[in-house]
Amino acid sequence: MYDYLIVGAGLYGAVFAQRAVEAGKKVLVIDRRSQVGGNVYTKKIEGIDVHVYGAHIFHTNDRTVWDYVNRFADFNRFTNAPVANYKGELYSLPFNMYTFNKMWGVNTPAEAQEIIERQRAEIPGEPRNLEEQAIKLVGRDIFEKLVKGYTEKQWGRRCEDLPAFIIRRLPVRFTFDNNYFNALYQGIPKEGYTEMVRRMLEGAEVRLGADYLSEKSVYDAMAEKVIFTGAIDEYYNHRLGHLAYRSVRFELELLDTPNFQGNAAVNYTDAETPFTRIIEHKWFTFGKDAQGNDLPKTVISREYSTEWKPGDEPYYPVNDEKNTALYRQYRALAEKEDKVIFGGRLGEYKYYDMDAVIAAALKLADRELVGDGEGELPH
Repeated sequence: MYDYLIVGAGLYGAVFAQRAVEAGKKVLVIDRRSQVGGNVYTKKIEGIDVHVYGAHIFHTNDRTVWDYVNRFADFNRFTNAPVANYKGELYSLPFNMYTFNKMWGVNTPAEAQEIIERQRAEIPGEPRNLEEQAIKLVGRDIFEKLVKGYTEKQWGRRCEDLPAFIIRRLPVRFTFDNNYFNALYQGIPKEGYTEMVRRMLEGAEVRLGADYLSEKSVYDAMAEKVIFTGAIDEYYNHRLGHLAYRSVRFELELLDTPNFQGNAAVNYTDAETPFTRIIEHKWFTFGKDAQGNDLPKTVISREYSTEWKPGDEPYYPVNDEKNTALYRQYRALAEKEDKVIFGGRLGEYKYYDMDAVIAAALKLADRELVGDGEGELPH
């Protein structure tokens, strides 16, 4: 009999499994996929760590989380500085003085601020949709070139039909700082995320290619408690209806050239280009392999945002009013479970950055595994 059955070998499941094993618990981790790591899974192609399910750049301001992940991986000093391509025009992301100079030919923060403030005034009241929210934040010019097309491809809906809260804020910097994240700690595991997750799972039994929901009663009988990190509506066989997701299709290509685009991420922000961005994976490790040698080839992946349908991989919850209300109904069912705990991006129907996933799993571990008033387990 296992103390915990963990369904899903992604970050949430791996972190909880690590803490449970550390606390002396007997743990079984299962996953439908044939590899561990969930969507942070990386694999080597021609010496390049390829982010198979999309780019994952670790960033956090949480020292506890940063110290925790560094127990299982050495991180490099990668800094995310994406580029936007609008019909061949290249702009810096996030929006900063390089962006404003290219957009308007201005050289000083005061000039850029004056233009943005003037354009923001177009939306005098409370924004009613994403388009109005974006214009109120960054002005019409930046919205039209760098937000509108990309966002509509990402969500498959017009900006005026999307709720304002999707873009709560857009980073606007009146400095020449190309670092996309406002994070104290940032980087990528030097040996890849898969190796980091493997180390987290040491001491737990791991079974891959195992479908929990197809043999639910058998698996449930094997453990005192279940940590379920799959889709909450799938767990309940969609009895209340399907929650909506956006999915992503990746078009991977190995190229016999050392440099395709000169940057890890280039976003295509016009509506006509069918993909949202191109990732060139070698630049996550500065174009070198684990031994520091230059890599002669490159791997790129084009990302196409698609509407999710059964059988597709769910990536992004569509947290509009309708789906949020439906999730609350599923959440009410989940709260009645006596041995199942739902967690992670799919289990909680919530978009999580990696550091937030880890923090949530650590919090659950503290709550579940602390016994007899001994205080929190060490992180």
